[in-house]
Amino acid sequence: MVIQALGYLIALAAGVHAASPEVQLGGTTLVGRDVTLLHQDFFGGIPYAEPPLGKLRLQPPVLKTSINTTQFDASNFGDSCFQPQQPGLPAVPDQSEDCLSINIFRPTGTLPNASLPVMFWTYGGGFEFGSGTMYNGTLIVAQSVARGTPIIYVNYNYRLGPLGFPQGQEAANRKVLNLALEDQVTALQWVQANIGAFGGDKTKVTVFGESAGAIMTAVQLLNPDFSKLARAAIFESGSAATALTFDAQHRQLDWNNFVAGVPGCENLSGTDNTFGCLQAANSTAILEGLLLSIAETPEQFPWSPTIDGPGGFIPELPSILFSKNIFAKIPFISGTNLDEGTLFTPPTQNYTTALIKDIIITNFTPPAVPSVTEAQLEIAVDRLLELYPDIPALGSPFNTGNDTFGLSPGFKRAAALDGDISFHSQRRLWIQAASDANVKTFGYLFTQPQPQNPPFLGVDHSSEIAYVYGSVLVGGTASDILLSTAMIDYWVSFATSLDPNDGKGSARPKWEQYTPDNQVLIQLNGDNLTTIPDDYRKEGIDFINSIPVTFHHRRSL
Repeated sequence: MVIQALGYLIALAAGVHAASPEVQLGGTTLVGRDVTLLHQDFFGGIPYAEPPLGKLRLQPPVLKTSINTTQFDASNFGDSCFQPQQPGLPAVPDQSEDCLSINIFRPTGTLPNASLPVMFWTYGGGFEFGSGTMYNGTLIVAQSVARGTPIIYVNYNYRLGPLGFPQGQEAANRKVLNLALEDQVTALQWVQANIGAFGGDKTKVTVFGESAGAIMTAVQLLNPDFSKLARAAIFESGSAATALTFDAQHRQLDWNNFVAGVPGCENLSGTDNTFGCLQAANSTAILEGLLLSIAETPEQFPWSPTIDGPGGFIPELPSILFSKNIFAKIPFISGTNLDEGTLFTPPTQNYTTALIKDIIITNFTPPAVPSVTEAQLEIAVDRLLELYPDIPALGSPFNTGNDTFGLSPGFKRAAALDGDISFHSQRRLWIQAASDANVKTFGYLFTQPQPQNPPFLGVDHSSEIAYVYGSVLVGGTASDILLSTAMIDYWVSFATSLDPNDGKGSARPKWEQYTPDNQVLIQLNGDNLTTIPDDYRKEGIDFINSIPVTFHHRRSL
């Protein structure tokens, strides 16, 4: 999933150097960087786990709460985890397997007893891309200080691709599925152990993330005990079921491709005896296999959270857990962008009704969901296509009339289906289940126009990130600046008071709580920031959510 690198903010963060801030972590002095222009301290590249190399490769992370040196240089971000080049973006520099590190921005001179709330970010990127270096929290922290509710911002790196989400029977047998989710938990455990030294309050952690980061965080909430690590959450374009796909065996081919791409381990591809060789390989060989496995996959996102059974992160379908009232009961914000599906709908296809039907049936057919027969699925898809007719004016990007932007007339229909099955329906199902359980929830729909986009993308997936991080505050339109300021205020207000309406910062409309009797969203639009009913495309989304066992996982059209 495409994310925007906020490189110029990182440059801004360098600022003008003054005396380097220091934090004492056990017997180690961490020496950070003074971000003079924004009156902040930065500490980066701090290891939160032992390097996942050798025997620790393809294993759960080993928490590292202390550093075995008297002084540690924390003035820069750590290396990013192994990943391929993302199309259209600069290459992510300084990659290595030794990448499990954490980064912190705080107001200058924050004392250890300050007990500031913490905002903990998990990046997106389709579980294959991304890095903490891409997300600089300085403007969030700066606005939190200006409004009188200072926070500490934290982000971290997690393993990507086959190193973060091993697939196949052997990984299932060894119980090492969903390692990136283990990384996320371990980073949060590090925060629990150490954030007090930086002036943070471990009891006031708000986890937030976008796309893959929101999905991972939402999966964590399937465990009721997650409330021990965080007291609130914000999900930007991602729910627990958004990327829920199959059991590990379904993607055996992807694992085989990974092993086949690691020099020295090729002959073991297709066997259930690959881990020893992979743990003995050097990092260069592992990177070769990772890049090959991503390039050769028949799917768009093969490395993602996997059903791992009893005691795992995803013991059964989220919709079943919701029905059993099994999830962490912490307040949350959850929202989506107007045109979530356009980014994942290849614009070069000729989307006939027959092709769209074939794609959906292929993506959702058993044995992924054994309780649903192919005949039942075909009936469901036929009904779905009736509810999403081949009328461009009803498709995505929405509110663009009959314009098809020179693409296949069926593109907008396919994009609407993809966005609703994968994002909008899942967000609605999740927020309704939580509010029915008396969880304090707030929902949004981000509709701010994105004129810099090709018109066929509309208000696409990930476009809200620039507003949450404030990168539109410099050079943006008056509408962009108003919206970004309001969004940061809403986010910070929620993180500090568990309510986006603390009355501090910018003047902004009240964000009404989502309840069974008041199912409303706030429309995030700089020209029309207002409350709207959560009833868009009600008939189609209600149908999708009426059979969640059929449409329980996202597959891109």
